[in-house]
Amino acid sequence: MAEVITMPRLSDTMTEGKVSKWHKKVGDTVKEGDILAEIETDKAVQDFESEITGTLLFIGTEEGNSAPVDSVLAIIGKEGEDISSLTTGGQSSSAAAGDSPESKKDEEHKTENESTSVEQVTAEIPAGVEVITMPRLSDTMTEGKVAKWHKKVGDAVKEGDILAEIETDKAVQDFESEYNGTLLYTSVEEGGASPVDTILAIIGPAGTDISAVVSGGGAKKEAAPTEKVVAKEETKESAPAVSFSSDSRVAISPLAKKMAEDKGIDIHALKGSGENGRIVKKDIEGFTPSAQQPAAETKPVVAAQPAVSFVQGEDSETPNSQVRNIIAKRLSESKFTAPHYYLTVEINMDKAIEARKEINSLPDTKVSFNDMVIKATAVALRKHPQVNSSWAGDKIVHHGNINVGVAVAIPDGLVVPVLKNADQMNYNQISASVKDLASRAKNKGLKANEMEGSTFSVSNLGMFGIETFTSIINQPNAAILSVGAIVEKPVVKNGAIAVGNTMKLSLACDHRVVDGATGAQFLQTLRTYLEQPLSLLL
Repeated sequence: MAEVITMPRLSDTMTEGKVSKWHKKVGDTVKEGDILAEIETDKAVQDFESEITGTLLFIGTEEGNSAPVDSVLAIIGKEGEDISSLTTGGQSSSAAAGDSPESKKDEEHKTENESTSVEQVTAEIPAGVEVITMPRLSDTMTEGKVAKWHKKVGDAVKEGDILAEIETDKAVQDFESEYNGTLLYTSVEEGGASPVDTILAIIGPAGTDISAVVSGGGAKKEAAPTEKVVAKEETKESAPAVSFSSDSRVAISPLAKKMAEDKGIDIHALKGSGENGRIVKKDIEGFTPSAQQPAAETKPVVAAQPAVSFVQGEDSETPNSQVRNIIAKRLSESKFTAPHYYLTVEINMDKAIEARKEINSLPDTKVSFNDMVIKATAVALRKHPQVNSSWAGDKIVHHGNINVGVAVAIPDGLVVPVLKNADQMNYNQISASVKDLASRAKNKGLKANEMEGSTFSVSNLGMFGIETFTSIINQPNAAILSVGAIVEKPVVKNGAIAVGNTMKLSLACDHRVVDGATGAQFLQTLRTYLEQPLSLLL
């Protein structure tokens, strides 16, 4: 007999789960212990194993979609078994899973007539036409902003092509098409925003009439007329795959574009090796000035120019990005809801400097002082669990894992990628992870789940020569450590003045969770680890 598998509750705060990836498809044989899917919760992405053996007969939630806890996720049974009585409810659950919380509430109050009208709209979608909705790219995302369209109405689209760059409340991510066809409609202009699960674009055969779909979906602007779509499609077929036009619309990946801007390379002088002539990372890395085309030599470099031209003596305005708006909102909430207080301590870094020299003398090893601070902080948190806690209204949550968030500056503001279980990592692992996360953060390559789950945060401005500063707590953390520069100055050693190296650390604490004495004791332990590096081995 077929078994119904429901969306599991994988954390105590989980109300719905998102299927990041299916490891099995309908018709596949499933054994007990096989990984069915990867489920993204409000805290992490976890493998979900099957507890039964059989054939996967039904999937209730497609990849990328969410479903409430305990709703139908899949059905496993004997091959060819009739499951029509089970899938009736499952399909309803699946349909509801893709809806936003607001639309779910509306759905509960729909009348019978309203439900019929929804079915009629669905039935009007022509064959071969796919409606693409604004994706939910993070657990806190309610709307997405189209930072850039990589395709325009009338363009041919292949599966895997990047349709647009979507800016969420945490990062900017490439959004790829899952379908082949022609882009028939876009609902949002570049720079515009749209709620999650509303129509973003429509893909289908060239010339298809989609007016009924657009009107039924409550779209924000009209699609291009069918005649124009056909004309554009014909022009597209007869034109070269890539056209470097005067409006600087060049087929280039976001990472490659950023690298070109950093190196001052004119992207018009490059020949892309990617699909359809798209410029990719290796094209930038392999570019040399001698390979520049003659026509491009006289062409001014425009790729690295600022988007806004500032005229002396005149005010100018730059619209806030979605990331900047969210940063402003969350920092304001933290500052004005959590009672901050600050503790500062000065560390003698002489022995840490010597220890770093010895560590870096080992082959293939390059550890920074920031790596040493992160390691010492993580170990100190294990001894002071109250600092590794969060305020949760009527209770305090004491976190079992030590996940250190590392503040990284990006053009749009600040992001905090997370080192999971940092207390169990060695210096080399911390160093490699921080470099990787920081690099991808600056190139907009971080995944949403890599910026979630921190239990404590570290912000370092020492590389800019800042000796001391305080930070705003990264909620829901209860504390954040601010790290200043190492300064050579006169100090008292054994009753005499000598030259020493010191570094100031400031700890911002949420007084609801961390009392003054608790914060002071944590800093004392951290000071011991940094002034006596061998104590970390005890």
